[in-house]
Amino acid sequence: MLELRHISKSFPGVRALDDVSVAFVPGEIHALVGENGAGKSTLMKIICGIYQADAGEVFLDGQRVHSRDYRQSLSMGIDIVHQEIQIVRENTVAESIMLDKLVTYGPTGIINWRAVNARALKFMDMVGLDVPPTAMMKGLSAAQKRLTQIARALAANARVILLDEPTSTLTKHEAQTLFSILNDLKKTGVVLVFVSHKFEEVFAVCDRVSVLRDGRHVGTRPTGELGRHELIRMMIGRECKEDHLGRLHFNRDREVLRVEGLTCHGKIEDASFTLREGEILGLYGLVGAGRTEMARVLIGEDRMDSGRVIVRGELARIRSISDSLYRCRIGYLTENRKEEGLLLKDTVRANLTITVWPRMVNKLTRWISARQEDDTAHKMVQDLDIRTPGLAQIVENLSGGNQQKVSLAKWLAADCDVLIIDEPTVGVDVGAKEQIHRLIHRLAERDRRSIILISSDMPEIVRLANRILVFRDRRIVGEIDDVDDPARTYDEISMAIGEYLQ
Repeated sequence: MLELRHISKSFPGVRALDDVSVAFVPGEIHALVGENGAGKSTLMKIICGIYQADAGEVFLDGQRVHSRDYRQSLSMGIDIVHQEIQIVRENTVAESIMLDKLVTYGPTGIINWRAVNARALKFMDMVGLDVPPTAMMKGLSAAQKRLTQIARALAANARVILLDEPTSTLTKHEAQTLFSILNDLKKTGVVLVFVSHKFEEVFAVCDRVSVLRDGRHVGTRPTGELGRHELIRMMIGRECKEDHLGRLHFNRDREVLRVEGLTCHGKIEDASFTLREGEILGLYGLVGAGRTEMARVLIGEDRMDSGRVIVRGELARIRSISDSLYRCRIGYLTENRKEEGLLLKDTVRANLTITVWPRMVNKLTRWISARQEDDTAHKMVQDLDIRTPGLAQIVENLSGGNQQKVSLAKWLAADCDVLIIDEPTVGVDVGAKEQIHRLIHRLAERDRRSIILISSDMPEIVRLANRILVFRDRRIVGEIDDVDDPARTYDEISMAIGEYLQ
């Protein structure tokens, strides 16, 4: 048994945990839920030694433990799959999985790479990671990096496995593979702590659920005794409606973006589509199907081998992210905010305004206007309800959900005509998810922004998009129109998507 007694933890300006006591028993999957900033990730990091509690104790099998660092926790059989992707970009997949278990030729110290790759491949197969073990981590998608992290935890043969939003960026199929693995581990008596904002996952695979709110433990209940709305009330202290957002009245006669035969070999082949003013175009497919890869070609991060991109009726030559933003007014919210989306060591103010600094610069002094910067940042904090002690707060100290809001807000500040949003609610709680959904819908319906929405969350993409392109094997294989028609059911649309994926 893993037991926490009276755990408290504070950061500058924030009391993250306040007298939390909870127990996790072997042979069950125990969900830990709560809004962004409720303290879930902080609690997990205390368990595995990354953070030290200000007060309280941790017990494992009745013995008090005090992990001074992550390495010591690993030695005791406690491992974590982080919400934020943690990798060494220059490592191979096999190295990432087997880093602390490298096989050598006896006492020589020389690494047996053949054996390392073979052992890593075993765990890669378990999680459905279909890349060579010698592939470089820096070339993987966010979802593939996530699967690598899960494979590493399985390779550690841990007694306690902490999973912090493990299915973020995974499709339904990939998540089901993970759940099958967790159920097998449960039978062996492993302690499994599962953090998720996806209620369907909590009720489908978890045996008990503990709720945190504002750093306090609200309660622990068997999932079979809880309903969805009761769980939401425990989390946020209020009701949260999930009504249909309604039809989008986009301008069918005004084409904002046209893509013709877009090809980047090995990433996307012969992709063609149009995007109109005020439209939300959803992109759905399995990991590696080409959705994110196509988006990165569109914004100039990767070069196209052939094809044309036409923006507002004119042929566009996009060779960099700067070209896409300042010449074509196309913004891209990355699926990987930690590595690509944010300046984690910088302030909330800087992250919110970095895309609009050029228009704030005084032509004479070349200084950025502090007043304009503060005005813009304050507006974004208010519009997106970003929970931060102030604009000077370091972004790294925000919860994962609030980091995601900052990442989205900087593109809204840039006033882009076309906004590509890749996995908008990864690591976001039910209240913030609802807020972001309504914000995206409002950007299209009221502000007439044109949005390309990439999501591995099928209910999310069905709820928001008016049209969905389905990707498979790096190609667009299907298109579903009138997704936002109230007469169409979720089951009908999801089945239509599924037929294209077979």
